[in-house]
Amino acid sequence: MLNINAEIRKKQGKSASRRLRLANKLPAIIYGGNETSIAIELDQNIVLNTQNKGFYNDVLALVINDKEIKVKVQSVQRHSFKPKLIHIDFLRT
Repeated sequence: MLNINAEIRKKQGKSASRRLRLANKLPAIIYGGNETSIAIELDQNIVLNTQNKGFYNDVLALVINDKEIKVKVQSVQRHSFKPKLIHIDFLRT
């Protein structure tokens, strides 16, 4: 199981997401289960480097504030011609 560090996003919206991407961060969301959705940010380079290692099929562990949340990748939005990700949706398992 892959462990990926994440942080809770402080601001949301289009302009906040653009600023995150310019800072080499990736906006994402965790939803599902009986809990509320959590807007998070990930390090773009870490996600790009771990993509080839069962990223899409395996259960991942997102570590947020020393709390581990087990998730699966639900949806990935990619840039049309750059090797960058735009947004990821995670589903709780």
